[in-house]
Order: sequence, then structure tokens, then C-alpha cells
Amino acid sequence: MSDDLKLVIFDVDGTLVDSQAAIVAAMTAAFEAVGVLPPERSVMLSIVGLSLDRAMPVLAPELDDDLHVTMIEAYKAAYHANRLTLGAASMPLYPGAREALDALVQIPEVLLGVATGKSRRGLDAMIEAHGLEKYFVTRQVADDHPSKPHPSMIFTAMAETGVDRGRTVMIGDTEFDMAMAAAAGVAGLGVSWGYHPVHMLAPARAVLGRFDELPGQLDSIWTEAAA
Repeated sequence: MSDDLKLVIFDVDGTLVDSQAAIVAAMTAAFEAVGVLPPERSVMLSIVGLSLDRAMPVLAPELDDDLHVTMIEAYKAAYHANRLTLGAASMPLYPGAREALDALVQIPEVLLGVATGKSRRGLDAMIEAHGLEKYFVTRQVADDHPSKPHPSMIFTAMAETGVDRGRTVMIGDTEFDMAMAAAAGVAGLGVSWGYHPVHMLAPARAVLGRFDELPGQLDSIWTEAAA
């Protein structure tokens, strides 16, 4: 592993893009597909970050596995249809997100990645919609890993980039992101603008209130790693 390279891994939904309207609409369609009333919006957003095969049993524990599969397929179909109709408008970037990515990608020793509960199709669509193809050298998705908070996504990202734990940072908006970072032994930075309240991000080293706070937090982490 290189002592010079650093890795910044971003969650997607609730961290880089605000896809809550699309998520709620797709989850509502999932419940309608099995004839069950959907839970409140806040409850639906509470599972963002989990893979769908973990999320559905949490939201509808009274249903059996076959109905959970039906819900997953209905969710995927509704989300895809919404994305085709609205494009980037279904998942706008948060203020400051592009500027933060632009600044980081200009630093030669910094590599960027994503670790998301999205499918590869969903992530690729988001990246294409916002023209982010050049940014992420490692892309970890739900298709290939156990659900967060299992650390598999972070371990694979580190292996692909050759960056060690001390120089790897995970940024996300949910308790699942912070628990995943802790399980992988890397620094976790929470964000306050996402789908879980700040008090649920307690394992985080810090919680960002704006993207322009990110450079200072990264510098602090990496200075400690080099000491």
C-alpha cells in the first residue's frame, strides 16, 4: 500500500444527492404492490443506506420473503421510471457537492470512491446524469456486497486503490455509514443535511454542516495519520 495515497469514500443518497422524493415515491409503489399501506415518510427514509433486501423486512416485518421480493421489484421499477422521466431532477446534487468533488479531484494523491446501497444501474445513472464519470476510481454498490453496515464495501475500495485505513475516510448521512466506517477501522465523517438526525451519527469523528467544512476535517485526519 502507498503511504502517499489518500481515499475519500462518499455515500450517495442523502450525502451527494437529495433523492428523498424519488425514494419515497418508489417505496410507496412497493407497498401498493403488495396491498399494504406505506409507513410515514420519516420511517421510509430511516432505512436509506440499507440494501433493499435488508430494508424491506425492516419496514414490513409482518410480510413473508416472497412479498418482500415483490416489493423490491416494484421499488426498482418505480425508481427507474421516475429517473427516466425526471433525469437529474429526481436526484439533485446538494449545494456544494460538485465544488467539493472538483477540489478533491485536483489533488493528485487523493482518490475518490463511492459506497452506496444503490444498485450499479442506479449509481451509473446518477453519475451519468450529473456528469461525474471522471471522479470516482472505485465504485462499491449493493449488487456486490452485504448491506451496510458490513465493512465489505470499504475493504474492497481500499484494496482496489491500495490505500490503508489511516488514510481512508468514509462520508455519509446515516448511522449505517458511520457504523460501516467503524467496522472497517476508518475515520467516519457525518453530514447534517441527510436522512438521519445528527444524534444518530454519534460514531462519526465529526458532522459536517456544509461541504466547505470538508477540507479542514480531511486535513486533520490525515495529519494525525502521518504523525
